[in-house]
Amino acid sequence: MGVHDGHRDRLRESFDKYGLESFSDINALELLLFYAVPRRDTNPIAHELLDRFGSLDAVFSASERELTEVPGVGKYAASLIRLVPEILKKSQVSKASMATYIRSTSDAGKYLLPRFMNEKDEVLWMLCLDSKGEVICCLQMGHGTVNAVETNIRRIVETALKHKATRVVIAHNHPNGIALPSKEDEYFTRKLFDAFRLLNIKLEDHIIVAGNDYVSLADSGAISLCRY
Repeated sequence: MGVHDGHRDRLRESFDKYGLESFSDINALELLLFYAVPRRDTNPIAHELLDRFGSLDAVFSASERELTEVPGVGKYAASLIRLVPEILKKSQVSKASMATYIRSTSDAGKYLLPRFMNEKDEVLWMLCLDSKGEVICCLQMGHGTVNAVETNIRRIVETALKHKATRVVIAHNHPNGIALPSKEDEYFTRKLFDAFRLLNIKLEDHIIVAGNDYVSLADSGAISLCRY
């Protein structure tokens, strides 16, 4: 038995009995690192990660390059750390996708919000619905920047037609801002609304996401849109 095996066993047993409730951030991260760093004391590595990034959230938001710059963190450990928030996101998206009908702003927000978890760039999603509000599909329509209005509108409209949507909700995020529409957001929404109207497709809403918060342009009255 190695010198650290007893400590590892005690941490695992504590987690099995009580979960992470009684764990410090250091111990929680130390436990996670057991599965990528089998032969070393992971406590100093956990300390270094938290000292370097400042919080657990910042550790899990770090890139592979940033993580591997920390002594003791190799590619396997970095991959494991980055996997945790991505697995959580996938779980939340899967849970939200169990909803089959969108009948309100709240329904749309709950369905779309998990798709923006962990995003550092601006992302545009489109939710395609039939005439009864049943979900046809939810597709990512842009990543990095969504300000190329004409190109995005053409692609969005073509995609909605392809999937035979009669109602559409779009959503995009402000990664480093607040969930309030910019003038560009309002202009984009008006242009998209007009393009859809020519094809008898209803643009139900444009939702702006920032962190765990979101704002509906339709509910806010910023844009006069069709309703659910």
